[in-house]
Amino acid sequence: MRKPALLMLDLINDIVHPDGRYGREGYARQVAERGVLERAAVALETARARDIPVIHVVVGFSAGYPEWPASSDVFRSAKEDGRILLGTWATEPHDAVKPVDGEPVVAKHRISPFYGTGLDLTLRALGVDTLLLTGVSTDMVILATARDGHDRDYTVEVLEDATAADGDEMHAAALKVIGRTARISSVAEAFGLGSTG
Repeated sequence: MRKPALLMLDLINDIVHPDGRYGREGYARQVAERGVLERAAVALETARARDIPVIHVVVGFSAGYPEWPASSDVFRSAKEDGRILLGTWATEPHDAVKPVDGEPVVAKHRISPFYGTGLDLTLRALGVDTLLLTGVSTDMVILATARDGHDRDYTVEVLEDATAADGDEMHAAALKVIGRTARISSVAEAFGLGSTG
């Protein structure tokens, strides 16, 4: 019998909120158009009701940006613009998908939530063998988590209607790649629900 965990990946204000810096660069519009937060909230509520472990993952850097990778085109603007600083509104999960007491929040400093974090240890301690992925963006954290999860022998399922990239084309391309190592489904399919909209 499978033991799943729901991963809420980078659903932070700076990326998914219209006032977020990355949000203003296209992510918030895609999140709104695709209904990502609404569906992620359904997944979250369902997981809680069924005692399925939930783990929130947030990307960010400590004050002074000591973990910041100077060679990274992906993260260059973070330090230059003072983005995704841990402990600020920017790196808090959006109000629609806020953690509750007892739900782990894993801070990461790279694209993959497995790199340099205790995520794998937490999942193993919980006896998890299946990862249900929601979050933004499809081509970054979802792709990296699916690939790294696969290589750690987890069964991986991407809830594609609770994910988004900065545009439809990138989202579709990422899903095509992800589909080689993970199952692509929806919130309704993953949890055996009626349509979530």
